[in-house]
Amino acid sequence: MPTYLETRRMLLRPFTEADADVLAALHGDPQVMRFIDTGLPVPREEVERETLPRIIREYRELPPGLGRFAAEERDSGAFLGWFALRPADSVGLSDGIELGYRIRSQAWGQGYATEGARALIRHAFLGLGLTEIVATTMAVNVASRRVMEKAGMAYVRTFVEEFPAPIEGAEHGDLEYVVRRSGWDRRTG
Repeated sequence: MPTYLETRRMLLRPFTEADADVLAALHGDPQVMRFIDTGLPVPREEVERETLPRIIREYRELPPGLGRFAAEERDSGAFLGWFALRPADSVGLSDGIELGYRIRSQAWGQGYATEGARALIRHAFLGLGLTEIVATTMAVNVASRRVMEKAGMAYVRTFVEEFPAPIEGAEHGDLEYVVRRSGWDRRTG
């Protein structure tokens, strides 16, 4: 399996069809999905039928170096989640390249999200020649906000979107973060 990117503790690689079980477990975890989309776990059938095929298809459709990449622990090979650099499509973001991540709840609090976010930002600027990375999270998702800040991203704005079925905390809005190559501190990456 080709490696997309390496960090001190992780390998990031393209997803394959063999990842259906681990991806379904990640997207099916209520804790992981609490602040994402509908706030509900994604059914396994949807992950197998839509999510995983879309991730794999994006490797062909997006510019080289962009997409979602499976994160594995270097030493054990255990699946940790995924990291992404993709055209911004989260609610409230209209353009740019977006940083995303989703980590198994069992791996929370161990610094993997920050390590991966920093590595992707570094790769975006030094490897892909990008000039700006954006990200968003719900205002109530303090852990995700902290990851963005530790990765060198700066708060830009709070915005409130109308959702058909808002999840708990939506009334506090979402936050946009950005990091630009011109102001990026390589020491944080």
